[in-house]
Amino acid sequence: MIIRVVLALALSAPPVMTPAGAAPGACPVPMPARTNCGFLEVPERRDAPERKIKVGYAVHMSTAANRKPDPVVFMSGGPASASMQLTGFLSQMFPDRDVVTVEQRGSAYSQPVLGCPETAQAMLGQLREPPADIGAAANRCRERLREQGMDLRGYNTKEITADVVALREELGYASWNLFGVSYSTRVMMDVAAADPAGVRSVVLDSYLPESVTWYDDADRNLSDTMAGLGAKEPFETMVARLNRTPARVPTTDPLLGREFTARMSGDDVATILMEGLQDAELAGVAPALVRALADGHDEFLRPLADAVGEALVSHEFGLYHAVQCQDEVPFNTFTPKSRLFTVNGDKAVCDAWQLPKAAPVNATTKAPVYVLGGQQDPTTPPRTAGPAAQALPNARFQQFQSAAHAVFLADACAREKIVEFVGDPAKTYSDPCSQPPARGVGGLHVTGAPYQISRSPWLAAPFALFALLCLVQLVQGALRGRSLAAFGGLSGAAFCGLIAESVYTMASRNETALAVGIPDTAGLYTWLAVASVVLTAAALVYERTWPRMAVTAAGAGFLVWWLLWFL
Repeated sequence: MIIRVVLALALSAPPVMTPAGAAPGACPVPMPARTNCGFLEVPERRDAPERKIKVGYAVHMSTAANRKPDPVVFMSGGPASASMQLTGFLSQMFPDRDVVTVEQRGSAYSQPVLGCPETAQAMLGQLREPPADIGAAANRCRERLREQGMDLRGYNTKEITADVVALREELGYASWNLFGVSYSTRVMMDVAAADPAGVRSVVLDSYLPESVTWYDDADRNLSDTMAGLGAKEPFETMVARLNRTPARVPTTDPLLGREFTARMSGDDVATILMEGLQDAELAGVAPALVRALADGHDEFLRPLADAVGEALVSHEFGLYHAVQCQDEVPFNTFTPKSRLFTVNGDKAVCDAWQLPKAAPVNATTKAPVYVLGGQQDPTTPPRTAGPAAQALPNARFQQFQSAAHAVFLADACAREKIVEFVGDPAKTYSDPCSQPPARGVGGLHVTGAPYQISRSPWLAAPFALFALLCLVQLVQGALRGRSLAAFGGLSGAAFCGLIAESVYTMASRNETALAVGIPDTAGLYTWLAVASVVLTAAALVYERTWPRMAVTAAGAGFLVWWLLWFL
């Protein structure tokens, strides 16, 4: 969802002007004016430099009169998430600086691309019966990549770090400001340690310290997040219920483009929530969603099942596995076995691939560091990010109350604080934000109808027809002096308008809430619809015509649809 906003902010225009060392090139995604894209050619393995690969990057040139000489260089997380699509968004954050977005080697806008549809398909296959063999899928993927000449040992944090250092030298910047989020915070810390003279400041959003054993912490992180949201008890009830009797949920396989019926246990739902709660909007409605699932409302499993498919096309999983199998998985014990199928799946891939374990870097820096954490983040929680920040010689940590993962994407205050820090890293700024974001939606009437309508808009036809008939009845009743008919039309039109306004207001605050329900004021507004149908029926006493009877029947049918299906 946030990516749609970001892409809308990135205005497409021809690239112009480049810093020293950058070669002009077309950009693979829409970009703002004065942006150039290119490739940095680097060895696939610096200890065996014969084979070369290309790392994608984009440079947006600031036109500000007070343009600063040191740009901001940004890399997305993942591992294996793309970065370039955020160039426009970041250029608006930093209008007085050049913005460089650098891809991870092997990701979507680098060459080669380390996709692994075999393991992505097998991960979705964990929701099938019987579950897919992830290890066998991993072996097929590795064999295919090997046949294409790729050496997976070259795709790790050490090499990605060296790419960023080499890019600064290639572009000719004397120094720049590092900006990492999630996995790339680890990369940027390593860059700061490897290239101290070229680093002015470091921003770490959702910090993933090298010392953290992420896989071993995953189950606890999820439980802590649920407790923080006040939903731990219904969460455990939901998990236990679905583990006893897994639900059957229709969904779509995005890789094959086919519908299938997923088998979802409580542990499967826990896994999906672990991933989804990285979004602050889902965290805002998670308590209502979890309580509904605990009460047996399995219709809310459909948006969760669909989310799994969407996630499988968001990363290049060959790169993801290569990094995790060298830099993360070997440092975890995996005891006891996790209930999260993503954790167990990653372990199965790494058992199959048998890549070498990376040497710890224990990176530190004397450069000023600003670390941001979301209070509701289940992936890089403040519990681990805060102490790691405090261990750095020149760092400060700030927790954002209403945020989850990747704080800067969803929190305007966080963006303001980042810009302040980069403007003067040595200055101490006040912590409070002028207006913390509101992720909650107040009272929520839980219903799966809005999500079904979002997938099949024709399901909203009864509402649209009722609104149209009420407007026609209002106009005709007023023109003909039929007060009962006019008031019937007015009541119905008011109902439709109030429902539309309340839903729009909720969606503008938290679009994800529509997957869970609508404002609970809908129950109060429903009395207007009832009044409309009653008044329209009463008008039949004075005007027994076929149009009047048809309108009355349509109104009664709408109430049945509204009360029995929608609500």
